[in-house]
Amino acid sequence: MLFPFAGYRVVYRNIKNVSAEAIVGINCCLVESGGRGWVSRQDRISLALGDKESLFFLSVLSLIARRYPMSFPRSLGSDPNQFKNNHPATTDLDQHGYHVFENGVDADAAAALLNAIRHTRAFDSSLFQSEAEFDTEPLYVGVNPRPGRNLLDTFENYLDFVEKDPCIVDGLTAVLGEGYELLNRKIVCGVPASAVPGWLKARITDNPVNNLGAYMKPCFRDVTYFYGIDFHQDLIDYKDRDADFVTLYVYLHDVTFHDAPLFLLEDTHRFGGTLFPHDLTKTDSGDWIYGDRKGQSMQTRQTMLTGQAGYAAMWHSCTLHGTQPDAADNERLSLRYLFSKASGANGAGIDTINANLSGPLRLNTTRTDLDGTGAAVIKANSVNSA
Repeated sequence: MLFPFAGYRVVYRNIKNVSAEAIVGINCCLVESGGRGWVSRQDRISLALGDKESLFFLSVLSLIARRYPMSFPRSLGSDPNQFKNNHPATTDLDQHGYHVFENGVDADAAAALLNAIRHTRAFDSSLFQSEAEFDTEPLYVGVNPRPGRNLLDTFENYLDFVEKDPCIVDGLTAVLGEGYELLNRKIVCGVPASAVPGWLKARITDNPVNNLGAYMKPCFRDVTYFYGIDFHQDLIDYKDRDADFVTLYVYLHDVTFHDAPLFLLEDTHRFGGTLFPHDLTKTDSGDWIYGDRKGQSMQTRQTMLTGQAGYAAMWHSCTLHGTQPDAADNERLSLRYLFSKASGANGAGIDTINANLSGPLRLNTTRTDLDGTGAAVIKANSVNSA
């Protein structure tokens, strides 16, 4: 039997100019040849039989699968018809780990909120403690927004343009089910290089995570401030929790390459939770090789998320993403939401997506880059070469 290992994923590339990713199953496989589409088993067999070397390669894989039935991960990039509603948000998260909302959210409402946020403070060097102030009592934990200290919560009356947008609600409902829950929301600021004090740049250069909350004056810790953050999963902040939540990200103004846009690595959710800093190597073609340090690896394409005010995207909590330091003269202000399926809910799209992953849904340790006080102990950063 040519395909005895139904339900496993096989990747073979550049064999007699064949470039394909086959999900070996009973009915169909996914073929990449400049595009993506579902083909029949007969077409799949014709593709293999059209190239003797490909047929030989697949036959060898068949023998390996018989001898080592867990040599390949579970089916990845699954049949979109398995979902109850076939909503693009669900199929996109399943296939690639993220979804971009085609029309975003109301740009005028985003601009109004942006204006209100900017009236609360100047996003410049006045945000920071002096070097002497920081060194007197360094604090690395508890420096992010929290209940009772969250600037976004004070703008409750502004937020319907996101939280009640029909397309956003439909997408979240398709992925998380009815009654999905708000896990976290906050304003994220990409701090421009011109605002970061020189003494601080010298300390944090090439840190994998430059969360600047530790260096901010305490009264400004109601926003999360970054000066670049390496590729990471949002599961990083939720050890011992299942990856049953998604991130919704909204740009409040136009974001170009120069405004510290997010970089996202497609398909990387497929390995489930992995330890930060992640095993990534950039290729000469500009793609990345991503490994889970347990024997699985993949080639993943880098996607830069840029767009106009109101741009909105959603991704799986195991999808790798990051951002470089802000090279513009102005801050990048965005909204970050985490939404989870309702407690005890079953049959949500996220459940089917997670069933297709080939790695763990939860980790008891999510990172190794910090010491016991929360200070960085590793100097390494992949996203800066994105």
